[in-house]
Amino acid sequence: MIPEAPATVAGADQRKQDYRNAMARLGAAVNVVTSDGPAGLAGFAATAVCSVTDDPPTLLVCINRGSSAYPAVNANRVLCVNTLSHAHEDLSRRFGGKTPVQERFEGASWSVLETGAPALDDALISLDCKVKSVSDGGTHDILICEVVAIKENEGGQALIYFDRRYHTI
Repeated sequence: MIPEAPATVAGADQRKQDYRNAMARLGAAVNVVTSDGPAGLAGFAATAVCSVTDDPPTLLVCINRGSSAYPAVNANRVLCVNTLSHAHEDLSRRFGGKTPVQERFEGASWSVLETGAPALDDALISLDCKVKSVSDGGTHDILICEVVAIKENEGGQALIYFDRRYHTI
């Protein structure tokens, strides 16, 4: 067996860019994940959200440890995953950028379900969750979240992020 040559810095950078390009071709629903509690209000845009199991209802949510939302989400241990419709592209951009936290929530109507995390009133679906466990995912934490309340709105087309652009289905 021939040992692999150690990766060069340029090779590692290229592999990282190749991976990012590949993930850009993996379409995903656009979500705004919110939290509120003793550590304060927070929210971020996310596509790294998926179902784990329905018994008990559980989601996986990934959050970058370097994000401005991380300290509050990590301390509050509650969150609400709000799946966006085609009408929410501007909202997604606010939550995905460097917009101050209070400004992210302006211009939309919010309520709360069980945990106190903000639920977007006109989201396609809002999944209110308690964080049950956290795993190390490199630059991100992988949150395993038990869904404690669900609010669904009829109609609307989903907002999808694919190939570094928004799309509607």
